[in-house]
Amino acid sequence: MKLITKLQGQVMQKNSRCVVLGASGFIGSRLCERLGVKYSNVKAFGRNRMYEDAFKTCKWIEGDFADPNQIANAIGDCDTVIHLVNASTPASANINRVADLQANVVSTLNLLDACVNSGVKKIIFLSSGGTVYGVPSIIPTPEAAENNPITAYGVSKLTIEKYLSLYHHLYNLDYCVLRVANPYGPYQTNKKNQGVISAFFQHAIHDEPIDVWGDGTVVRDYVFIDDVVDAIDLAISNNSAYKIFNIGSGAGISINEIISTLEQTVGKSIAVNYLPSRNMDVPISVLDINRAKAHLGWSPKVSWQNGIVETYKWIKSSGL
Repeated sequence: MKLITKLQGQVMQKNSRCVVLGASGFIGSRLCERLGVKYSNVKAFGRNRMYEDAFKTCKWIEGDFADPNQIANAIGDCDTVIHLVNASTPASANINRVADLQANVVSTLNLLDACVNSGVKKIIFLSSGGTVYGVPSIIPTPEAAENNPITAYGVSKLTIEKYLSLYHHLYNLDYCVLRVANPYGPYQTNKKNQGVISAFFQHAIHDEPIDVWGDGTVVRDYVFIDDVVDAIDLAISNNSAYKIFNIGSGAGISINEIISTLEQTVGKSIAVNYLPSRNMDVPISVLDINRAKAHLGWSPKVSWQNGIVETYKWIKSSGL
């Protein structure tokens, strides 16, 4: 009987109707490339496709996340919604906090209402493991740690998490929050002034100096994109009582260590401009990923060195 139940669950998962919102971005492109092969009913919603081959097994829908009617139409026949939309960055959100609130929180509330009205069963939201905790008092930082964001970006992410909990309480809308660390890998560019590794690689390849805020000792947790995709895939069918999971490597790497690794990879020195530090940058951010290991069945598989090599190969082949 247990085997039948398990197989039935697998069939349901294979036939589930899923829509990826924010599909045209870095994570969305890689996610759609992978999910489109595994599942037969994947829709990709976004603005402009940079990498059309990533969506050849999905149904592409061009649209604007800020338009409630377009969102309602996109999710109308779906069981699962994967919410990847980032309408701002940590830097831009601080500059215009009202615009950040409108673009991210208000638009997500419209999405949640549409999910309730259309009968969506589950929403998976990619939050920010690097900003929702603020300056952490515990390293590595577990999900139960205090949330004191020091950027408007982190405040918006945390607010959306709280609204997901509210809608679960009010309407029984299931959800899963993945607090992702700093993803890197194929399909990442520096168009939104995010993605340190991709940006540094591109500067190094073109013999351009890189800018570093502070003295390079800031430490972050970096996780390869395919490991992030695996976590999202597992979240689709996860039935754990836990709703929030940290997704990272569980280890910290400084900016100076990144530069050293990249120099070894490209085989030449990289010129660095050290600039004044910023008050939006926490000194260290490393995630405790034990909950994801125990209750999501997830752990990172790609090592730092292998991930860097794969990223370098992709950047070289893409001509960035």
